[in-house]
Amino acid sequence: MAETITLARPDDWHVHLRDGPELASVAGATARQFARAIVMPNLKPPVLDVAAATAYRERILAALPRGSDFQPLMTLYLTDETPDSAIVEAKDSAAVKAVKYYPAGATTNSASGVTDIRRCDAVLEAMQYYGMPLLVHGEVTDPGVDAFDREAAFLERVLAPLVARFPRLKVVLEHVTTREGVEFVERASANVGATITAHHLLLNRNALFDGGLRPHHYCLPVLKGEAHRAALVRAATSGNPKFFLGTDTAPHARAAKECECGAGGIYSAPAALELYAEAFEAAGALDRLEAFAAHHGADFYGLPRNAGRVTLEKVEWDVPREYAFGADTVVPLRAGGKLRWRFGG
Repeated sequence: MAETITLARPDDWHVHLRDGPELASVAGATARQFARAIVMPNLKPPVLDVAAATAYRERILAALPRGSDFQPLMTLYLTDETPDSAIVEAKDSAAVKAVKYYPAGATTNSASGVTDIRRCDAVLEAMQYYGMPLLVHGEVTDPGVDAFDREAAFLERVLAPLVARFPRLKVVLEHVTTREGVEFVERASANVGATITAHHLLLNRNALFDGGLRPHHYCLPVLKGEAHRAALVRAATSGNPKFFLGTDTAPHARAAKECECGAGGIYSAPAALELYAEAFEAAGALDRLEAFAAHHGADFYGLPRNAGRVTLEKVEWDVPREYAFGADTVVPLRAGGKLRWRFGG
């Protein structure tokens, strides 16, 4: 009989579900494994207010398989012009759970992002007052800073002053990728947490160049060196409640990845838990996967833990080379390869 592990039903605290036909193609993959997910607002146009967030939530629910009880948790896209009244409205809504901070130009669909975080002080003060978390894409966009150093520079230039100015503000350093990021979160107050992706646990930057240029391993923030990957594994498997699961699954059409200027993003949703299980097993820490995947994030957001259970079976299987993505296809992480764990529902 195959080995199995049973976990409390997990949540994904960082997903990109896209919109339109692409949404219909990918929403079910996340809903299949997770009870809830924090949904990113970087659509075109971005999700700027509660009305837009509520409408997007309804489109997500309509795209789910029949009978699904998955709950999308919505976010607002922070801009230089976001009024503090938007936070009051968001807090009073049932849909919006956080606000996302993209430095302008840092990643996909971030052109409308913040140019100077000090312009948002009134909004941040309102968020601190109402307990609304700020989700941070932690990279500077200064062209003089090396792409592999942008997270470390952001910590020093932006995030450290921000948490000093707003000590009661809940902050999530999304998809942390560096040893410096891990250490920053560990030193910070209990109001500061971080999500960690499966791909940053499993891959270092060598994966970008393994036998040639690998566009489907290109993500933002980019993969870092082995010392940083090891620090992420240590944090994820430590049992520290500040670190929790966030896939940052970010599907792009194959044509948008395999081109002259390929998009940044890794699609991991179809095998998310299997990928995390592989990383935790390699670290000898499968017994800590449940807390990382199902407890820490809910506790940080002040939401109840899920009552349901899911099972992973230790059986080798082949990952498909691609999945449907609207009128195109999307290539998943580990495409055409094998995984050692399989989600059983």
